[in-house]
Amino acid sequence: MAENAAEGPDGFGGPDDPGPTARRIIVGAQLKRLREDAGVTRGAAGYHIRGSESKISRMESGKVGFKHRDVHDLLTLYGEGETERRARLLELATQANEPGWWQRPGEAVPDWFSEYVGLEAAAVRIQTYELLFVPGLLQTADYALAIVTRGHPERATPTERERVEVRMKRQRVLDRPDAPRLWAVVEEAVLHRPIGGHAVLAAQLDHLAEMSRRPNVTLQVLPSDLSGYGSETAFTMLRFAASDVPDITYIEGLTGALYLDRRAEVEEYSRQMDELTIDALSPEESRALLAKLRADRG
Repeated sequence: MAENAAEGPDGFGGPDDPGPTARRIIVGAQLKRLREDAGVTRGAAGYHIRGSESKISRMESGKVGFKHRDVHDLLTLYGEGETERRARLLELATQANEPGWWQRPGEAVPDWFSEYVGLEAAAVRIQTYELLFVPGLLQTADYALAIVTRGHPERATPTERERVEVRMKRQRVLDRPDAPRLWAVVEEAVLHRPIGGHAVLAAQLDHLAEMSRRPNVTLQVLPSDLSGYGSETAFTMLRFAASDVPDITYIEGLTGALYLDRRAEVEEYSRQMDELTIDALSPEESRALLAKLRADRG
């Protein structure tokens, strides 16, 4: 789906590009650090750029794009002269306003999901719980195609095939030198559900076993006798390197999604995830179960 653009000097530009969300978080964190080092309040910074304290807060948390003039004026206010760091931040701020590789006209990536792709690429830890399907970052292409076509891959439309391409390219986040830690808990029923048929599921089980051996991937299976006691819905929790950027819990629906970042809400889902990892089989036991299920399928 994405353009195979050449990477820029900072490693941005191709499908492995962490994207504009990551750049906003990087620039925002740097601006906050410079502001605090200069002893400038958020209110004073907002006034300096004809804005408000809340605008500075949103900029520093990476929730909004940047106007070049605002970043220029803030760097001057913070005493950052004509330095290499100033030039880099101004360049990153400009790049942060450019669309990510997944953001292009069409229906393959809905607007409400586009923000998640950017956050996922910027995360340093991804925790996910699934009770219907294998997590998207661990799906094979055939398994994903069976899902997006509702079991009719032979009827796949160009948009549906593009959705699968996006999903496969999203998985490259796990191959990056700075790859995030993925911790997935899946219900055992997921491993029995014949998505795509016997051959597709068998290949998916093999892929899960292979991925679970990666140092940055932890896979746990919640056994059937404990299913139904956990969360009523699938959810994903994202953590970021910048300490001032809050964790986000993502919950997807049919036509939209929730992005929860209030501390009380995130902590509740964090407790739920902790309980799920305790109830689930260990990573070693989960791999043994995968091997058994695969052997049973021949």
